[in-house]
Formats: sequence, C-alpha cells, structure tokens
Amino acid sequence: MSVEETLATNKTGPKPKQLTEGTIEGIIVGRDKKIVPPTQVFELSALGCTDRGIANFFGVKEDTLRYNFADELTKGREELKISLRRAMIKNALTNMNVTMQIWLSKNLLGMADSPLNTDDTQPLPWVEGVVETEQQQGEHNEENKQEQVD
Repeated sequence: MSVEETLATNKTGPKPKQLTEGTIEGIIVGRDKKIVPPTQVFELSALGCTDRGIANFFGVKEDTLRYNFADELTKGREELKISLRRAMIKNALTNMNVTMQIWLSKNLLGMADSPLNTDDTQPLPWVEGVVETEQQQGEHNEENKQEQVD
C-alpha cells in the first residue's frame, strides 16, 4: 500500500468529494470555447463586479466578455443602481435618516446649502441720480443736433 492509500484508510471523518461531470447552459465564447452562463454574468455585474473581475472569473478576455454579454452587463449594473437607490430612499424615509434625506434632496431635487452667486441671482445695480424719461432724452437729443448744426 502507498502512503496516500494508508492515509486515506486511516483518516476519520467524511471522505473527500469527487468531481463529477455535468452540463452548464451558456454561450460558448473565446478561442478556448469556454461556456459562460449569461445569468451568472448578470448576477455578478449586479453585485458591482468589474468587467475584468467577471472575465477573470470565467477565464475569458475582457473584450470577449463585453462583446458577447454587453446587455447582461448593462442590465446588471442598472439593477444595482436601482437597488441602491431603493435602499437609500428607504433609509431616508422609513428610518428617518436625516443625513440621507439631506443628501437625496441635494442630488435628486437640486437643493443647496447656500445660495449660488450667479448672474441670475445678483441684485440689479443701484444707479445714483434721477433717471431721465424717454421724452426728456428725446428733447436733449434734438438740442444737441441743433447745436451741432449751428
């Protein structure tokens, strides 16, 4: 008997698991003909995994992953954003988290802590003295013309 067989027979507890062959449903991609399940790509992207991380997990190149699973990657990331937004709103409204309420009001409603100094919000300039009416301005223009003629 070999050393491995001796250790295996003397070892107590559960026996090591044996690998068995099964079937995986997915799309065959890459030169190595790897099978990649679209549902797993969606789930990993919904967890926030990067393209590089997902590609490494399946053993394919990033470009191959993006080319074959662009829809799943996009939908997964959008699912993550929706879930995060849902959790933030729940935290703000149900848990009455004031910090989250302020953050959401600034980002979703466009509110600000302090007023912005733009041209639209600046007060009109103050002019000292009397403002002439259009009729008075017209009379002055006629007098100036006559003086120039003389």
